[in-house]
Amino acid sequence: MRVGLTAYGMYASDLMALAVAAEEVGFASLWVGEHVVLPVGYASEHPSVQHAGEQHHVGPIVALDTHLTDPLIALTAVAAVTSRLALGTAIYLLALRHPLITARAAATVQELSHGRLLLGVGTGWLSEEFEALGVPFGERARRFDEAVELLGLAVAGGPFEYHGVHFDTGGSVQATGEAVPLPVVFGGNTARALRRAAERADGWFASGTPPFADAVALRDRVLQLRHERGRTSPFRCWMRVAGADPDVLARYADAGFEDVLIWADQVWPEDASIERKRATIRRVAQAISLEPPPR
Repeated sequence: MRVGLTAYGMYASDLMALAVAAEEVGFASLWVGEHVVLPVGYASEHPSVQHAGEQHHVGPIVALDTHLTDPLIALTAVAAVTSRLALGTAIYLLALRHPLITARAAATVQELSHGRLLLGVGTGWLSEEFEALGVPFGERARRFDEAVELLGLAVAGGPFEYHGVHFDTGGSVQATGEAVPLPVVFGGNTARALRRAAERADGWFASGTPPFADAVALRDRVLQLRHERGRTSPFRCWMRVAGADPDVLARYADAGFEDVLIWADQVWPEDASIERKRATIRRVAQAISLEPPPR
């Protein structure tokens, strides 16, 4: 079982230091969450608050003291100081951007990281954030679907054109002359999100931190949906787990999970010195029996 890290609200410079230490001790991946802006005084609720035990962070998901970092820029910096760590976005708000801009940025990260980027995307939940960026919240699902289609055409290489309701290239355009392999991972735990992932994605990323029984049920459901649709291509599922307990991780391994993620603050204490942070991540890695990569 591969064990990675999931981070949110961290400064890019701290993410770089975390990534270096994580790669040294054997973590498999680093996933970075995002919001573009904080709508002060927003009323929207994150979907995880509807299910007990799914939230890791205490209080609002986005608050005045939450540091917002652009995930693709941050992961570009991480790519420059690592060589093996998989780099993921969890979750990139695709419906808020023009997909050609996303394609251009993601292709650049993929080049600089030598193919380590996993583009985790979702529709979003914070309606006030959409309002701040001038994107109708009610159109996010259709915008997302079109954006995925257009993104796929853009990274396939060569000229293409697209004519949708929300995005239209006008005529033929080219984003890259050569195909850029870009695994696209869909996030979300709703029935619609699971169907969408089963039908169109290269992988699935669970929202929040579901309790173990829910994690198993969600994973099994998305795999069942793929089976029903005759999809046999490689497909990975990433699940966040609570804490960094070896016994808990063993339970996930026994249940057949191949990719799990520990919250970064469990291995990288926020207000500690760099020496204490590095000592903590080494201690956790040893406790959960990670093996450093060969030199």
